[in-house]
Amino acid sequence: MNAPTPTRNQARTQTDRSDLSRQRILDAALVEFSGEGLAGARTDRIANAAGVNKALLYYYFDSKEKLYLATLEMIAARMRDSVMAVFLRDATPGERVLRTTLFNFDRMITQHEFQSLMQHEMIRLHKGEEGAMPLLVKRVFSPMLAMFQAMVREGIASGELIEVDWMQIHLASLGSNLAYFLSAPIWQLALSIDLLSPETLAARRASIVQFLGLSIFNDRQHGAALAARVLADTPMPAITPGGPFLGRKNERT
Repeated sequence: MNAPTPTRNQARTQTDRSDLSRQRILDAALVEFSGEGLAGARTDRIANAAGVNKALLYYYFDSKEKLYLATLEMIAARMRDSVMAVFLRDATPGERVLRTTLFNFDRMITQHEFQSLMQHEMIRLHKGEEGAMPLLVKRVFSPMLAMFQAMVREGIASGELIEVDWMQIHLASLGSNLAYFLSAPIWQLALSIDLLSPETLAARRASIVQFLGLSIFNDRQHGAALAARVLADTPMPAITPGGPFLGRKNERT
């Protein structure tokens, strides 16, 4: 006898289960790869965390390397889409620059997995390994840089922003965030201040936006007012330890 043909609802249920299993694997892989990197990650731990067997993991992704790439693409796409939403917000270019800066700061203190994966990839790049960075640059970072450049140039053309190379505004806004977090361990030793405490982070977060409000706008009063409004309607997110900047919890020690 021929096996009964699955109904449309049964086929849809099977597809939904397949998608759910695949997503559970990716979510578990994100935790494992961000903590251990590609070389140190174990597929058996990923499978156990996802509640599947290793055979199913390899059925979806073929190899650990392909799973790693799929995980990177997933988290990078989430970040890209979030940033693009800020770029496309109904606001002046100057306000969007301020909001992009604030979003970038908040991402660094909350999205630990993305930060860790980027650091792993930067290490591979410095070692001469191509890794996944060229693909990420093409699909994620190049489009975001193009959007930021267009946003700044629009602000300069309208007279809202000072006439300066767009890259300098990029470095003054997003670059200052990265410099702060990368330098924090040294500054903490030199200044005897906990630069990563919630109170200090909240003050630094506000200072960065206030500084930009007074430095990149032709009308400083307008820039200061925008900075105050952006800070007022964007409360600081809750901070939990983890990731490369705020101290990682190692649950396997």
